[in-house]
Amino acid sequence: MAVIALAGCSGAPGVTTTALALLLSWPLESGRRMILAECDPDGGAVLHGLLHGTLGDRYGLRNLSVAARTGEFSEAFWRQLIDLNGDDRAQGSPPDRLLLPGLTDPGQAASLDAVWKVLTRMFRGIDAEHGHDVLIDLGRRGADGASGILAEQADATVVVVRNTLRCLQAAQARVRALEERVGNVSLLLVNEGPYPPGEVQRVLQVPVTAVLPYAPRDARVLSDGSLPQRHFTRTPLMMAARTGSTLLVQRAAVRRARLDPHGPRAAAGR
Repeated sequence: MAVIALAGCSGAPGVTTTALALLLSWPLESGRRMILAECDPDGGAVLHGLLHGTLGDRYGLRNLSVAARTGEFSEAFWRQLIDLNGDDRAQGSPPDRLLLPGLTDPGQAASLDAVWKVLTRMFRGIDAEHGHDVLIDLGRRGADGASGILAEQADATVVVVRNTLRCLQAAQARVRALEERVGNVSLLLVNEGPYPPGEVQRVLQVPVTAVLPYAPRDARVLSDGSLPQRHFTRTPLMMAARTGSTLLVQRAAVRRARLDPHGPRAAAGR
């Protein structure tokens, strides 16, 4: 399966909203899980957005710093995950769409330098041992500094951009820096502006892997917990997210096969 990092840039491209759309529409085989980890040093948004603050700050990334020092990280990690299936999950079935909430205070990021490295190993272990997918929300600046190791070790790094002039201008420096640091960068385009994917690729010099529609009403369901319309999972936003997730997994698999052409998963795909 795959470990995929999502990064943003200035101009409010909607990284966390995009990550939630992918999480909730990700095609899962029986027994597989999908984990979204909010690893933005500027703080997470889901606890007080989609979840309306109902869980307080009992769960999340900040609780892992002590566990990283005491050798109890693995057990602590699984205790911090929230099941986002909620009432939609069949009774008795295991949770399969899980969230690791982010920081509630950006000041807490200074204590997490060691946690980023341990998280990287944890995500790799989850992928290798269980075959679960991991999506990492790095926010606007999480691919820089100490937390950048998460992008370096991911199978693919995807920058969320809107195809407006303002956002494309802001994305140029971010995409260039990520290409130099991690390589294998691609784009997930939120189709708000006038520039087609081919033009965006030409300007930013990396491929567009997936495109989501600009749908503010549906996006607010994910960003702020607004009441969804009927059949929300079949809205254009969520249908495009399902297609996009498949394309992201395929891109990650191609890179993994190139790096380890004789690995067991590459062989299994022949």
